[in-house]
Amino acid sequence: MRLLIVGTLNGQLGAASQIAMDRGAQVTHAPDTDTALSILRSRGADLLMVEISLDIPGLIPKLRAEHFSIPVVACGIGTDPKTAAAAIRGGAKEYIPLPPDAELIAAVLEAVAEDSQSFIYRDAIMKNVAALAEQVAPSEASILITGESGTGKEVMARFVHQKSRRANKPFVAVNCAAIPENLLESELFGHEKGAFTGAVARRIGKFEEADGGTLLLDEISEMDVRLQAKLLRAIQERQIDRVGGSKPVNVNIRIIATSNRNLQDDVKDGKFREDLFFRLNVVNLRVPPLRERPLDIQALAEYFAKKYAEVNQVEERPISADAMKVLKAHNWPGNVRELENTMHRSVLLATGDEISAAAVLLPDASGNLAVTGSGESRAPESQPQSSMGEEGGIDAEVAATLVGKTVAEVERDLIIDTLKHCLGNRTHAANILGISIRTLRNKLNQYHADGVSVPQPGDNNHRASV
Repeated sequence: MRLLIVGTLNGQLGAASQIAMDRGAQVTHAPDTDTALSILRSRGADLLMVEISLDIPGLIPKLRAEHFSIPVVACGIGTDPKTAAAAIRGGAKEYIPLPPDAELIAAVLEAVAEDSQSFIYRDAIMKNVAALAEQVAPSEASILITGESGTGKEVMARFVHQKSRRANKPFVAVNCAAIPENLLESELFGHEKGAFTGAVARRIGKFEEADGGTLLLDEISEMDVRLQAKLLRAIQERQIDRVGGSKPVNVNIRIIATSNRNLQDDVKDGKFREDLFFRLNVVNLRVPPLRERPLDIQALAEYFAKKYAEVNQVEERPISADAMKVLKAHNWPGNVRELENTMHRSVLLATGDEISAAAVLLPDASGNLAVTGSGESRAPESQPQSSMGEEGGIDAEVAATLVGKTVAEVERDLIIDTLKHCLGNRTHAANILGISIRTLRNKLNQYHADGVSVPQPGDNNHRASV
């Protein structure tokens, strides 16, 4: 749980911060809303706790404009009902009176954690995995969670933590693939002042941050073999050595690791230590790919459709039967992450009373987004207008805008319109489109070379070069 506290109520907010940290939250402070927005853009957060004297009604629209789906909790000295009501009307989900009450803050953090890490499943195969996870959660055993990218391995790890005896202690996640090899050791174990050039102060690593709780080592297969030896010792001895340190530091943590590769194959190839593999793989939880969970496709699609209608402040629409057929027929190589991006796009593109198959754009064989219908992707010009009604999966209103266009042209218009919707923010547009920021920039550069102008960051109307 990443908590961003906004305001300057001196000791009162400091006390709230300490309570939150005791409950496992990672707390960051911002003196005002502009600084808070800057922090959100760079680091993100799961919950905002904002001082009541700040402009909460003005902050909420700014969050929505940048597509930050983050709950806001107001806080202030006293329990004046009028003050609390004003905060709620301004867009806050709750009002917390100060001085802070530990149980109240704990309850708010728990509710937000449940909302932000929703573990949604309906298929029997996932029910079996969840049952095993709940059975082993109270133990101290290390757990290895395996599965393809995007299946929800971190969500499963948080589920195990929430069902464990450590649930009221920190849950700390480290993405081993996202941190450069030369920095990962310091990130995990911390360092002492002067340990290396730039180490101007002691830094506590993730092992110490997670003390008493759970440490998630995400994509552990990407960890260098040399660092694996130090990790093995830390797990065996429950001690770590800070970089540049002179004495070991005791830690009490439960390790959960994830991998989208077969670690046994990596062991055979000499890329992963066998002894570390056995230490981590006390219990293995395999999260099946989405294509093996058809009932979960429906449950998750409905959840994401509702979520992104609320985020984007558009009308909530049910998913049509034809659109659901398209979703269930897709192979979902990107799994839940791909489905989430697809539904975000569909919410934005939908017209009429339902999310029709026309609004469900999925990658074709070349990786380009294509109009879908009746369960398969096709170029929009492959059908005459008269056959593109609801029976074919594309309503007449949308069809009228697509007839005669190539897939590339439809994709270009979708990218430009999504970028306008995101006020030119490349990162947010790439997330909605389900493509990497690099792919988006390459396409925008190509459009610019072809004489097509695109929105600048922060501008919803003006179009300029990339």
